[in-house]
Amino acid sequence: MDAEVDNSSRLFKLKKRRSNRSYPSRSLGRNSYQTATKVLGEVQVRLKAVVIPHLFSIFLRTFFTITQGKQQPHLYMCLVGERGQSELLSMSSTSPDNTSFVVDQDLRIPGMGGYYLTDLHGLMCFSMGEKACIYNPSTGQLLTLPKIKSDFIADQGQTRYINRYYIGYDSVNDQNKLLCTSVMYSYSLSNLKSEHWVFVLEAGGSWKKVVPHENYRPHTPFPRGQSISGSVVHYLAWHDMYTCAIVSFDVRSEELTTIILPEDVRANISIPALAMKAELIDYGGKIAIFEHSKLKIGGMVILWVLEDAEKKEWSKRSLVLQPCQRHLVQDTEFILKGTTQDGKVILAPVEMHSGFYILRYDLQSNDLRKVEIKGVPNRWFDKECYYDLRLMSESERVIYLET
Repeated sequence: MDAEVDNSSRLFKLKKRRSNRSYPSRSLGRNSYQTATKVLGEVQVRLKAVVIPHLFSIFLRTFFTITQGKQQPHLYMCLVGERGQSELLSMSSTSPDNTSFVVDQDLRIPGMGGYYLTDLHGLMCFSMGEKACIYNPSTGQLLTLPKIKSDFIADQGQTRYINRYYIGYDSVNDQNKLLCTSVMYSYSLSNLKSEHWVFVLEAGGSWKKVVPHENYRPHTPFPRGQSISGSVVHYLAWHDMYTCAIVSFDVRSEELTTIILPEDVRANISIPALAMKAELIDYGGKIAIFEHSKLKIGGMVILWVLEDAEKKEWSKRSLVLQPCQRHLVQDTEFILKGTTQDGKVILAPVEMHSGFYILRYDLQSNDLRKVEIKGVPNRWFDKECYYDLRLMSESERVIYLET
């Protein structure tokens, strides 16, 4: 086992890496910890059993999940500038209906790159150079995974190489896993190659290559759009400049499947891979495509819902904004930045200007709400920069990278 893997094993031990910042508003209080320890001790005495550290960890997580109750959501914003400067901002809700958030902490991580954040159960994933990092914002714990040793052999003209990371959870084996899709291709997605790697987030973990099925077609992930349904991770991908598909990864079996999108999703676009304005979302427990090419001009979005994955049956639903809400989208280009726990779509402006805000779209009631974002440093406005957003509830963030 190489040094990098040994380092990841060490970080997964019970002694969590502590940040140099304190988190008083999000800490699990000393009294709660002592209460949990006392209760567990009494159970141990009565049962005359030896409680192993892993059971103790499970007990604490269960205890605090129950005692925390319903919490206000927390918004995280990652920003990356042209020269590589980066910032990770933590924001708290300042209104009962969560229509206003204000920056409360700068969780800046030196060397943080990759403005595409993925998250699950309170853990964030992003890239740092050629490596993936797992970060727990509630504890400040940061885990840098070893570099993937790809099997790619570059052909002539293949100059583009990317990695995309997705976090999934195997509930049967109680394992968090990280999926990496690595891609190499030439101009215009020609001569495309892709391979997939999995890292189990536990002590001694290492990257393992996924063996695809016989009919596997190489693809490159769409930068945005992912969904997690149970133990299956879904993301949009392109086989070529004109063929878009949903890729599904079963976290437990580690199998990949693909479903080609309907032709109508990418209709009237000469080169869909460069111009398609559609992203993948979870819609009432079903996979759906949120197509918003007419949002700015016509105030309309189209939902393509995958009703039956085996039969590849889709349904189509058109939503037109209420007249009183059209002004929220008429002068600004928006992109999708995920969904909330209760299924509301988050739309954010492509460009950042003073008076920055995002939109929360309830597809069930066809209601659009403005959410003000306050406290973002002025140096990020009116400049070329990239950013991503993730909205997580306090109750999600109780997982620790330990065994």
